[in-house]
Amino acid sequence: MDTASWRALAEQMSTGLALVDGELRVTWINPALAEWLDAGPRSAVGQPLQLLLQEPDWLAQAGRALREAEVVQWRGVILRTVRGREWTADVALQPVDGGLLLEVHVLAQPVGGASPLSATLRGFAHEMKNPLAGLRGAAQLLQRRVGDGDLEALAGLVIAEADRLASLANRLLHHGGAPRLGPVNIHEQLEWLCGLLQAEPEPPQLRHDYDPSVPDVKGDAERLQQVLLNLARNAIEAGARTLTLRTRVEHGLRMGDRVLRMALRVDVIDDGPGVPAALRDTLFEPLVSGRADGTGLGLALAREMAREHGGELRFASRPGETVFSLYLPLERAHE
Repeated sequence: MDTASWRALAEQMSTGLALVDGELRVTWINPALAEWLDAGPRSAVGQPLQLLLQEPDWLAQAGRALREAEVVQWRGVILRTVRGREWTADVALQPVDGGLLLEVHVLAQPVGGASPLSATLRGFAHEMKNPLAGLRGAAQLLQRRVGDGDLEALAGLVIAEADRLASLANRLLHHGGAPRLGPVNIHEQLEWLCGLLQAEPEPPQLRHDYDPSVPDVKGDAERLQQVLLNLARNAIEAGARTLTLRTRVEHGLRMGDRVLRMALRVDVIDDGPGVPAALRDTLFEPLVSGRADGTGLGLALAREMAREHGGELRFASRPGETVFSLYLPLERAHE
């Protein structure tokens, strides 16, 4: 594998990786390690290794690895980041091309770190990155070998979705990573969702009930796509055969202790069996699922992303009709 291909694969891995030159300065770092060290991938390049790792013993050990061309390993060490947080990790330094390859396997979350929900989602994001890299590579091989234009397009769809999920994972793993807000046409996002669902082996019947007067919302397009996809997937996996996508504008909406002057409501309506009564109070909590093979992360993730946008996710359910409603403030789009 050439250097460019190796780095492209390493960018998707959950293992922390960095390359260090003969002067023990970082020449490249993958997003996973940059996130753990509270450093941006670009700002970390050129930094001395001991500055990032905040350990006096690193310099001597790394120098020995370079001089003697041997692997140096630490087990269960404490990594102190540039912001003073601490992680427990296994670390290895391996000589490569006149420099060192740094490999970091984080073993524990920092004390006083993320909330239980965020910690669950971050753990999920770590776990999904390596399979995504393999999925993307397989789809690329298929795209090169198939002669059928439709199959090539489907392989391209797999690659695009793998890239989108990898980007989502990186942003979930980034400490304090805020949504990248900009004008979003919600109907374009819903049409994207329809295109994705229609590529399913057994696509649901799709209906539209759009309010054409709905203005753009201020949001992160990728994260809103993920919310909509999670709601649709949840409905289909629960047994729905028909989905209705509806948009409306609401006025004077109460959300907690706030009253929104104007809000966008996006409804995903399905004809499935409904939410079981035993799950209704905890449906948006992580690891809560009505299916034996469910992860219980889809709705938890969707609600967290809705709240990142100053919005909320609600539902109403009875057999034959379940409505999940995404509410987003519209006044923010015009600030």
